[in-house]
Amino acid sequence: MTTDWWRDAVIYQIYPRSFRDSNGDGIGDLNGIRERLGYLAELGADAIWICPFVQSPMRDFGYDVSDFQAIEPMFGTMDDFDALVREAHMLGLRVIMDQVWNHTSDEHEWFVESRSSRDNPKADWYVWADASPDGGPPNNWRATFGGSAWTWDPLRGQYYLHNFLSEQPDLNFYKREVRAALNEVARFWLDRGVDGFRLDVVNFYTHDRSLRDNPRRPADVPRPAGAGPRDRYFDYINRGTVSRPETLDLLGELRSLMDSYPGTFTLGEISSAEDTLASAADFVRGNRRLHTAYNASLISHEPFTQQTMSELLQRVVELFEDHRICWTFGTHDFPRLKGRWAQHRRHDEETEHRLDRLLAAMLVCLPGSCCIYQGDELGLPQAQLSFEQLRDPYGIANYPEILGRDGCRTPMPWCAEADTAGFSDGDQSWLPIPAEHLPLAVDRQQQNPGSLLNAYRHFLHWRKTQPGLRSGALSLIGSPPPVLMFERGRHEERLLCVFNLSTEPAEVTINERGWHLCHEPLLQGRLIPPVLHLGAYGSAILGRRPPDSWH
Repeated sequence: MTTDWWRDAVIYQIYPRSFRDSNGDGIGDLNGIRERLGYLAELGADAIWICPFVQSPMRDFGYDVSDFQAIEPMFGTMDDFDALVREAHMLGLRVIMDQVWNHTSDEHEWFVESRSSRDNPKADWYVWADASPDGGPPNNWRATFGGSAWTWDPLRGQYYLHNFLSEQPDLNFYKREVRAALNEVARFWLDRGVDGFRLDVVNFYTHDRSLRDNPRRPADVPRPAGAGPRDRYFDYINRGTVSRPETLDLLGELRSLMDSYPGTFTLGEISSAEDTLASAADFVRGNRRLHTAYNASLISHEPFTQQTMSELLQRVVELFEDHRICWTFGTHDFPRLKGRWAQHRRHDEETEHRLDRLLAAMLVCLPGSCCIYQGDELGLPQAQLSFEQLRDPYGIANYPEILGRDGCRTPMPWCAEADTAGFSDGDQSWLPIPAEHLPLAVDRQQQNPGSLLNAYRHFLHWRKTQPGLRSGALSLIGSPPPVLMFERGRHEERLLCVFNLSTEPAEVTINERGWHLCHEPLLQGRLIPPVLHLGAYGSAILGRRPPDSWH
């Protein structure tokens, strides 16, 4: 294994509350994750990214941290975490922690001290500002969860900034002591064997120190990728708090620390940026910023077309060097892919299954690393919950315009016939498990050779054997819509990746001789030289070696 393992890693995202409950209280925990490490290794993951499990009052389910160096008791103990890391490493899985450094809980001791007066040692560890002349907030900045991004604190007699909940005050990254304290947090976990950090909303770390108002979004300026059409936060262009250039200059300290722990890396979340690709590229450029970043480019509310995917891939080729991009179809913050495309998925079962396989194949063929959110390998649809069932503060505050994040956070179905679908050793779960998830449970799909789960396993393990996918460049090949076609690799390691992004059959002529089909049973492409025949949502991967070497 090299120090650059992360460039083509398959990272499995775990939302711990919903993965596996080992003690019967209805909430997933660290020991539950440990029980299922074998499943993740068998799937073909290289690393697991675990959403926050450190101490928190849980106003935002762990993304409001009250102690960066303590385990939240509902998830287990530090001994449980150490055992998880050891066993993961024994199975060849690296462990990535979610680090929420843009803000803390308002119960964190740093904030308790900061709000106590205007002249205490941590007085400027957070972003404080006086009221505007009319007594209101300093400007028009909005919180992503709704309402003003400023809350009045009567004890200190000032407003504090919070880009998320009012219980999540923003740290002041311009303060050197704040960055030093967070670097010590990083060192604490790196010393325990953690292999890297996913940095929550890293492009929110700094703010416009002049506190100028954000402009309203003109009617002709589209919303960013992944932004909901009714999300009022994006009624504004949020330049005061999102993707500030000042953040880039402050990342060198963290990068130096990570470089002192060979083999570790940083994965940045680029959120709410006007141009997520350009912003992500900025955050990973050179050797003094982040190692890699994921973005919302594939988190679309509309199905991909040949044109949109071609344009996206061309921009990636132009913007990113050395595969420093991470792809994902979804995370714990977005409706599941099938939920976003629900109005477009009115096909027979076989066509639906072809689309699922096409997306799995496309994900492993793209350059860089990729994240798979738990349950996406099962093809879980978005859960439909009533208002009374919601637990997400974002969803509750914005209901019914925005349904929130609970629909993608329901517990993992392990056993179709078991109580709580095998999620818990007890008889309860913190969110309900939809009936439509039960036929897609792990045990059912493991027994079905043609299941999506087994397709993912096959693709991910095969990907590890292909130098052309692990390190090869991407070159778009001109093809008529709806067929997307590109090459990966160089010389004898070249692969030709072909995807029919349509419900209708398609044909494409392969002008160069010598190509042979790989994975024909899974992808169902049919090559009668020089024509490649693809059914609805058909795919094909062609290689330059003799056919027998692909099996």
